[in-house]
Amino acid sequence: MLWDSIQLPAYRQCASDFAARNPGITVKIGQSGWDDYWTAISMGLISGTAPDVFMNHLSMLPQYVSNDLLVDLAPYLRRDHLDTSIYSPGLLDVWARDGRQFGMPKDWDTVALLVNIDLAHKSGVTMEQLRNMDWNPKDGGSFEQVMRRLTIDAAGNDALSPRFDPRHVAVHGFQTTGAGGMIGQTEWSHFAVSNGFSYQDKPWSGKFHYDDPRLVETISWIASLSARGLSASYQDTKGLGADGMFVAGKAAMITEGSWMIDYFARAAKFQYAWLPLPRGPSGQRATMRNSLADSIWVGSKVKEEAWKWVRYMASPDCQRVVAGYGVVFPSIEGLPAKSVEAQRKRGIDSSAFVQMSREHTFLTPIADNSAQIDALMKNAIESVLMGQQTAPEALKDANDRINRLSR
Repeated sequence: MLWDSIQLPAYRQCASDFAARNPGITVKIGQSGWDDYWTAISMGLISGTAPDVFMNHLSMLPQYVSNDLLVDLAPYLRRDHLDTSIYSPGLLDVWARDGRQFGMPKDWDTVALLVNIDLAHKSGVTMEQLRNMDWNPKDGGSFEQVMRRLTIDAAGNDALSPRFDPRHVAVHGFQTTGAGGMIGQTEWSHFAVSNGFSYQDKPWSGKFHYDDPRLVETISWIASLSARGLSASYQDTKGLGADGMFVAGKAAMITEGSWMIDYFARAAKFQYAWLPLPRGPSGQRATMRNSLADSIWVGSKVKEEAWKWVRYMASPDCQRVVAGYGVVFPSIEGLPAKSVEAQRKRGIDSSAFVQMSREHTFLTPIADNSAQIDALMKNAIESVLMGQQTAPEALKDANDRINRLSR
């Protein structure tokens, strides 16, 4: 089972190829949207009707591991002498804990900057300027200067003009995609890490650093944008969302993940571009590099056959097929270039995501009690974005509560 309908044709082709090589084994693929997907998986795990194999996300891994719901793949890897060096560094390891392996990597994603090029040209912002922006939490750097030029009020004044009215804005220069919870993947992680922030000392560590001054000042800067009209208020974006604002021409720039490439190719009716994220105070661009994986349910009655299918999906034969569809970046080294080429044939330039994968990348924070941690951080950051608390008090309180969970 998987949640992404766009990937379904590629994996149906892999399933057909797999069946031809393995007579007697039939793969049936189910698909459901993100929210319904996790409900279906949870109900299946409770009732004993879960799929033998399912696409897994790191945010869900801790609860599945703590409840012994996943097959340890390490013995299969050792038995079959699989060459795991073919995968991009870190993508296999992030699905491991204490010598056990709970998933085989299928693809990776990064975050990039999405820019309305029609609006940029109209405001006199060049591609060179967009490709070479920097930011800092003090004055926003050249990123904020570009943001000001792209922010236009109802009278046609940009945010650099003394006549600019922040109360009546027609186009916001930048829009964050939300609060982001414990991860902040598309919302604030890239800004914070390029400012020197680190979530935890190592994966699975229960001690977090959400009260780090470098994260505090990052969230404070993001929250300040709406007061100056450069972004819409958090309350005003909860309905339409940053993606909807961008498609409607109400936001000139947003940060988004590579899984949204096809959505904007269909929805945006103007010229746009995926570009590298701004450099931070560290002098580097930074992005979370997430990995999806295929896991086997511990209750499966056909574990050997399930392993053969998981192994095939993680093989060059299947991942070359996936790359040819050009919807995700496969986990095997060298194949993302094939995805970029497939997307280019459809008129999409996704090379910024591959460039970001070569910049400073970091893994998704992972720990036990992740659901509680995520809720605490979501509430804390929301309270800052809505002006109910300051970032220092909200993040310190949340961090104290989070670190008490592991005691």
